[in-house]
Amino acid sequence: MTKFINIVRIKVKPSLKEEYLKLMNARPAFDGQVSSYVAETGSYQFHMIAIWHSEDAIVKARPQMIEFLDTLRYTLEELSSDLGVTDPTSGPIVLEK
Repeated sequence: MTKFINIVRIKVKPSLKEEYLKLMNARPAFDGQVSSYVAETGSYQFHMIAIWHSEDAIVKARPQMIEFLDTLRYTLEELSSDLGVTDPTSGPIVLEK
């Protein structure tokens, strides 16, 4: 079975960085998720990364992930009018060492 990954780029409002990190630290583990990470990749820019057992697992968890995102949406800045507050991508893991 091929593992699957999703990566979501966000930008946090400077005054709410600590609150965002607190909420992310309390986030639930979703069914089918192998592991998850939060990386700070720039000035108030973060990437949320999760590894999943399969593509089906992430599809099934998507409503709960959106529900969780809604609890912290107020801490995020709009990336663009097209993207809103998230820039998500996902796909199968093709190499793992």
